[in-house]
Order: sequence, then structure tokens, then C-alpha cells
Amino acid sequence: MQEVWEFFKTLVNPESIIKLGLPLLLFVIFAETGLLVGFFLPGDNLVFISGLLCATNQDVLKINITELILLMSLAAILGNTAGYYFGKRVGVGLYKREDSLLFKKRHLETTRSFYERHGGKTLILGRFLPIIRTFAPILAGVINIDFKKFMLYNLIGAIAWIGSVAGIGYFLGSEFPQVKEYLNYIVIGLIILTSIPVIITYRKERKG
Repeated sequence: MQEVWEFFKTLVNPESIIKLGLPLLLFVIFAETGLLVGFFLPGDNLVFISGLLCATNQDVLKINITELILLMSLAAILGNTAGYYFGKRVGVGLYKREDSLLFKKRHLETTRSFYERHGGKTLILGRFLPIIRTFAPILAGVINIDFKKFMLYNLIGAIAWIGSVAGIGYFLGSEFPQVKEYLNYIVIGLIILTSIPVIITYRKERKG
């Protein structure tokens, strides 16, 4: 049990994931966007810190920023695609699933509400929002969005999300190397910033 707990703590710690190597980094990005239980994974923080460490610590990430962005974008694209096919397979039966430790129906409802307001753009905008990022491709499969249209939004969203967040991290690391000393504060700030739109969306859905 202790080993399982230690592994779980690793999965929610961006620095630990990155230090364990590029394959785990890419898997976590895939899982957050492609697996139903991936919503608890540190997507934004992971992508940002990856870009930052790519600029400030080549001993950790022995890869250039262009290759890193391409590989992370591919992982995000494949993750969304897996989520889409999962949603298509389970269909509306997903709404009948009981709440559990790793699945909350309210997350699905929050994403549905976001879809009602933004349509297919949810697959782009949702990339920047925790929870919605995980459930958007699954719900796209549930409601059977045309696959070609889905893939267009999928590609744009993945490249925009990874490119901007990792790019900002890389820029800050290149211009202000000392910023890596404040990673804990940056992580907390990103969690707060990305949680606010999700909370607002959830409250609107509850009132509706």
C-alpha cells in the first residue's frame, strides 16, 4: 500500500514526473486527456514546468524545446482521440455511472454545460481548463461529434495548449533562470488561475 501511495504522490507532482523521464511525462499528458480518471493529474503545471526546465536544466530534460512541444502535443492529440473513442463506446450510459473516488458525475455535467455555450470550440478552450480538458473528448464521443471535425479541434487545441503553456515556461526559464527557485509558488498560482473558470462554469450549471 505504501508503494502505491508513493507512486500516486509522484503522479501529482510535476517535478517528480519530469525527473523520472520523458516517457512518463508523455504518458501523464496522454492520460490526463484520454483516460476518465486523468482529471486529477497536473496537466498545466506539468507542461509549464517542462518548458521551464527545458530552458534551465538540461540534465533533467535532454531535449530541445521544439522536440518537446511536438512530442507533448502528439501525446495530447492521442489522448483526446482515445477519450473520444471511449466516449463513443460507452455512450449515454456514462450518465448512469455511479460516483466513485475517481469519477464524479458533476464533472461530466460541468463539461456538458460548457459544450452548450461553446460548441465544438470546447475542445480548444477546454484544453486550458482542468477537468473539462479530461471530459471534453469523452463527451464528444458520447454525443457523436463528426470525427473529422473532432480531429480538427483536437489538433488546434493540443498545439495551442502545449505550445503556449510550454512556450511561456521556456521563455521565462531562458530570460529569468532564477524563476525555477519559485516553482512551488508558480504551481499554486497556476492551480488557482485554472480552477477559477471551472468553478464559475460549475456554479452556472448548478443555477441553470
